[in-house]
Amino acid sequence: MSARSRRARVRDVHELALGMPHVTVVMGTADNPVYQVGRKSFVFFRNPRPDAVDPETGERYPDVIVFWVPSEHDKQALVQDQGSPFFTTPHFNGHPSVLLRASRIGELTLRELTEVVQDAWLSRASPTRAAAWLRGRAAQ
Repeated sequence: MSARSRRARVRDVHELALGMPHVTVVMGTADNPVYQVGRKSFVFFRNPRPDAVDPETGERYPDVIVFWVPSEHDKQALVQDQGSPFFTTPHFNGHPSVLLRASRIGELTLRELTEVVQDAWLSRASPTRAAAWLRGRAAQ
């Protein structure tokens, strides 16, 4: 098994987000990391909220990660796939992001998680930064 096809881990979210260019980290409420590019969040770890709860117990999910997505189409592709661990809540209607419980991150491969983090960064980076990053990738 290649490293890219192994199961994703929460630590990978941090490493991938920090590995993107021009990233800063600010600490949100409860000291949860918020990864930003140009002062725009692209990945963050969310506090338990009343809109994301276990349907059986009503307990708030303590482990939600938010990823920006490029478009509503991309969002729907991720949340409508029955096999996907991504979800959304009414609170995020009209918001270009998807949610993922950290406890389900292993349902993704590292390659899949990498794509989600890179897409999140690209959706929030300035056009100049995004173009430079894409040019660098094409040159590899």
